[in-house]
Amino acid sequence: MNSQVESPDFYSSVFAMELFHHDPDGSCFLSDGYLSLALIKHQLDRETPVGFNHFGFHIEDTAATTEALVAAGTPKPAERFTNRPFAEYRAMDPEGNWFDLSEHGFGGPRPPSDSTGS
Repeated sequence: MNSQVESPDFYSSVFAMELFHHDPDGSCFLSDGYLSLALIKHQLDRETPVGFNHFGFHIEDTAATTEALVAAGTPKPAERFTNRPFAEYRAMDPEGNWFDLSEHGFGGPRPPSDSTGS
């Protein structure tokens, strides 16, 4: 992975998110106009667990997103071989945070549209 890429730049370039706030401690807040993403710096005490497991993005084109991720210096997303209906691929940002990618959305595949118009 490219250790020179910072997470705010990564999410801006791959997912067209804009940085709208940057805290002095390094925490960053981004948005794509629908979703806000808070990248909070950890301040661990004693037995405090580290962060969350992962999150996900509903994307329009897996191939284009994969190309953007690889160009950003991250590993190629891996296909998820499970019966979970909410994501087809798993990827990682430059800091090692896992996230899911799904073209069909996280609620499962949408039914085909009715071509008869009824």
